[in-house]
Amino acid sequence: MNYNNPYSFPSDCTPANHRCGMTRRQWLVRGAGLAGLWALGDWRSLLRAEDTPVAAHMPKRAQNAPSLPVAIQRCESYEPALVRQKLDAALDSIGGLGPLVHDKTVTMKINMTGPARQVAGLPASRTYHVHPHVVAAVCAALARAGARRIAIVEAWYHHEPVETVLMNAGWDLQAVQSAGGHKVVFENTKNRGHWGGYTQLKVPWGGYLFPAFELNRWYDQTDVFVSLGKMKDHAVAGVTMSVKNLFGITPTALYGDDAPNEDSVEARGAPLHVNQRPLPAGVPAQLGSNPPHTPGSRVPRIVADLLGARPVDLAIIDGVETQKGGEGFWNEGVRPVQPKLLFAGRNAVCTDAVCAAAMGYDPMAGHGHFPFPGENHLKWAAEAGLGTHDPARIEVVGLSLKEARYPFRF
Repeated sequence: MNYNNPYSFPSDCTPANHRCGMTRRQWLVRGAGLAGLWALGDWRSLLRAEDTPVAAHMPKRAQNAPSLPVAIQRCESYEPALVRQKLDAALDSIGGLGPLVHDKTVTMKINMTGPARQVAGLPASRTYHVHPHVVAAVCAALARAGARRIAIVEAWYHHEPVETVLMNAGWDLQAVQSAGGHKVVFENTKNRGHWGGYTQLKVPWGGYLFPAFELNRWYDQTDVFVSLGKMKDHAVAGVTMSVKNLFGITPTALYGDDAPNEDSVEARGAPLHVNQRPLPAGVPAQLGSNPPHTPGSRVPRIVADLLGARPVDLAIIDGVETQKGGEGFWNEGVRPVQPKLLFAGRNAVCTDAVCAAAMGYDPMAGHGHFPFPGENHLKWAAEAGLGTHDPARIEVVGLSLKEARYPFRF
């Protein structure tokens, strides 16, 4: 195993056989290169929200946070025609895409955290990665609505070209291009990519932890931003859908453990998760004289700050097939599940709140309360006025929440 590469696990390293022998704690330690992390004690203490410094800015706007409808559709499988039909129905029920994307550039950040590995004999796309048929269905909907250009982006931990990474993960790139009217481009936003530099996006309320971020310019030089997440539990954030997906827009070239490095494939452990490495010169530093060191406090605040800096125009969640118990193959005890659901909404916080409720969770749970082992990033986002996380205030169209409910941990 190459400890300099957090994703250099054996090809058959899965929660089912434990050949890798890696817990989530060990993955962060080795992947982030944080030898001193062991000294911090039990892993649960790294998630705890108690006794951490207060956020730098504390807006209280949850009661007046906007609410937009969220669509839920039952989707029995990843059969391409069925996925397109159900996704189209979801998008039509929230107003359609024409006014949003016609003659515009659309950037879609997908969730492909970690390399493609099997979980319980199933490919990553049926467990912890978004499925390429859902990506193709989104591209088809965007193309039909008149999008001028579609960029599919993610910060992949790979040196290889994006197309190679996707084909190795089982994608049919020709099918995706055809669905998108041959308007699709791909870019690895782990660094500046084909742009001459980065763009700085500021957090409008000043930031819970960071006042601004340096990002690949696809996140700025676009008319519409889509977050395509996966319906999953998360070891640190509690849940991960369209909002937590934004943690991956930070370029590892600037926020990785070996930053600055334009060819970095390192994780963001030391600088972002545990505050044990300063960011490179010129990158906006975190706020406060005593910022927290626990991932359970840092990650939720960073996610909320990122959503403020780069608002989501369209949130889509793949819940047709997924896994419970964690966000990737490295989580012990994860199990494949089939909720057979698709979610879509124009407000990412509302969409994730409805999805969390469908998982059997309370998206309004307090910091440190189940299902959030640390702080609740949806609560932080709601307090910033980015969207309500109260399901009682959100109109659900299509399938009702009662019909959609698929408990993950009960």
